[in-house]
Amino acid sequence: MPPRPRPTAAWRYWSRVRFDGPLSLVRGVTGRCHEWDGSRNEKGYGTFWFGRTVKAHRYAYRLAGLPLPAHLDVDHRCRNRACVRPSHLRAVTHRVNLLASTNHVALRAAQTACHRGHEFDAENTIRARNGTRKCRRCKNSAARAARTARTTTPERQAA
Repeated sequence: MPPRPRPTAAWRYWSRVRFDGPLSLVRGVTGRCHEWDGSRNEKGYGTFWFGRTVKAHRYAYRLAGLPLPAHLDVDHRCRNRACVRPSHLRAVTHRVNLLASTNHVALRAAQTACHRGHEFDAENTIRARNGTRKCRRCKNSAARAARTARTTTPERQAA
């Protein structure tokens, strides 16, 4: 009896995809998600062995024949990390991918005012060394309060 032919990587891949996934609730993303039914990493992304462990959605993007430069991320337009449907994926920069999500980075970037309601405009915004925005009015107010606290001595407070 001859040995059984070894399954191809594409066959192994598509045998782990469930085509009856949920419908996306994101506007402009049509059709059901094709959910990865194989192993997933701790963040919920599908993983696939192809000589080394690769992310399933990146492999789907390549299987679809779409170009994927090394410096780009594959973004899930449907926001479903287990989805491998090529029409739900797009190649974007890491910054665009982060800002499209609902993580703390995207929420901070979407803010138009500080927590006290002061607008982030050219006059009132300070860029910190790490790139974050600071409110100039709040920073000045905190500096004045600290200066007042330092100059007020216990003898003056008693009087």
